[in-house]
Amino acid sequence: METVAPKGCDTLVGAPAAIAAGYRHTVGLKSDGTVTAVGDNKYGQCDVSGWRDIVAVAAGNAHTGNSHTIGLKSDGTVAAVGWNKHDQCDVSGWRDIVAVAAGWRRTVGLKSDGTVVAVGRNNEGQCNVSGWRDIAAVAAGDWHTVGLTSDGTVTFAGNNRYGQCNVSDWRDMMTVAAGYLHTVGLKSDGTVAAVGWNKRNQCDVSGWRGIVAIAAGSNHTIGLKSDGTVAAVGWNEHGHNISGWRDIVAVAAGCAHTIGLKSDGTVVAVGDNQYGQCDVSGWRGIQLPGY
Repeated sequence: METVAPKGCDTLVGAPAAIAAGYRHTVGLKSDGTVTAVGDNKYGQCDVSGWRDIVAVAAGNAHTGNSHTIGLKSDGTVAAVGWNKHDQCDVSGWRDIVAVAAGWRRTVGLKSDGTVVAVGRNNEGQCNVSGWRDIAAVAAGDWHTVGLTSDGTVTFAGNNRYGQCNVSDWRDMMTVAAGYLHTVGLKSDGTVAAVGWNKRNQCDVSGWRGIVAIAAGSNHTIGLKSDGTVAAVGWNEHGHNISGWRDIVAVAAGCAHTIGLKSDGTVVAVGDNQYGQCDVSGWRGIQLPGY
């Protein structure tokens, strides 16, 4: 799940996402409520040109596989395009949704009453969220789903083979993000916690300070700092060089690429660009957090 730092860089729990990074595509929400997308479109996951009145976007992310795109509308309904083999795009009946997350073969929606709905693959129990209550934010990894409660604790559903769901002792969390096999949480003091598979050092965030937003890719983790710069750990085979980024107000992480939204509404991207998923230099007027 991608998280954003709203205007003034004061993190909002469950802040709507204006940018999203999927397996091999990137999505941007414009300030007029329309949506743009670039990258792999094999399953129509970039067919968002007709969308209107969108207030948040999400993109299915995976370490491998296909993808879909989700758009939250201003009236609390949800739009979906892309790969639908496991019914992950069957969201037409959803109502009163205030936040969305997209995992591998799965879509999760947070309702205005703090309950959660999910559709898609459920082989590992990752859609078993019907009993959740008082949820303030949701994140979807490949095989696990994470929910942040209103009291700053965290709940989970799904596969825990690599300890990616060992979050029962987390406290004072402001938001959460989920990657392939790891989970990341941003604390109210600007520090970050991470659990799960760490073969690529994607969980090495204990030294981070002054973080206001986080994003989890398949095997890397991104942190947005209060000064508008960005930190990153994990897999870097495709060159996630974000050391020169400035004036960033939101971040998103895909399978092997990283996206940053700048304060002027433009977008920067680094990483794998085999399918044009980083071709965002021409984007303008992307919605800024807090607006």
